[in-house]
Amino acid sequence: MIRYRVLETGFFVADGGVMFGAIPKRAWKRAYPADDDGNCRLAMNCLLVWNEKRVVLLDTGVGSKSLGKLSYYSFHNLKDIVKQVCSCGFEPGQVTDVVLSHLHFDHCGGCTHLFDNRLNITFPKARHWVSKLQWETYMNPNELELHSYRSEDMMPVFEAGLVRLIDKDAELFEGFNLSLFNGHTKGQIVSFIDAGEKETLLFPGDVIPTKAHLSGSWISAYDIEPLESLAAKKRIGERTDGKHAIHIFYHDAYQTGRF
Repeated sequence: MIRYRVLETGFFVADGGVMFGAIPKRAWKRAYPADDDGNCRLAMNCLLVWNEKRVVLLDTGVGSKSLGKLSYYSFHNLKDIVKQVCSCGFEPGQVTDVVLSHLHFDHCGGCTHLFDNRLNITFPKARHWVSKLQWETYMNPNELELHSYRSEDMMPVFEAGLVRLIDKDAELFEGFNLSLFNGHTKGQIVSFIDAGEKETLLFPGDVIPTKAHLSGSWISAYDIEPLESLAAKKRIGERTDGKHAIHIFYHDAYQTGRF
């Protein structure tokens, strides 16, 4: 039997015009709150899934290192991902797998942490699942994503032999499926998890960052391939059509839900 819990790791601020791209401000402000300057509060909602044999963490938040370089985003109310995992009854060494939707710093920064001025792997026994295409982008980023990747987040994990690359849709274990999508960035992993009672637990990462982005044409200006983003949403919609899908929106500061 699969059990799960959403782990809130903190918040940051992003410009709503960027988050919602070509959608007029008067429209997106009805769907997602913003302050008078048009800034939106965004979350970093990770997910812990476990059964009798596996403990799986989906994304790790921004972490706590080198945040001064990211002051533009005004990270606040940050929560330690280790303490969040421990609140579910598990120690870091018990995490068997970390599935990373992609490698932008706000999704994988918690994979490493500083202790005694040295970088340490946060979940030292876990296999860290990444798509091959995303890893290639991480190692050789394009100009639009150049500042979205940090070597300190993942290179220690790679050097320890803990990175596992997938180049096609795969099954992590029975009922836990990993599917690849492009759009926001190349090779994002979207997790589809059989939660029982004919329910599908969906962790779409930045393919659908908030509930407001469920609409196909609501595409962030951060997405490097907007038409691929549109196609990705259509594929997810087709796959979940007629099912009870529980969406865990990584960046929605206000809700996850069933749609």
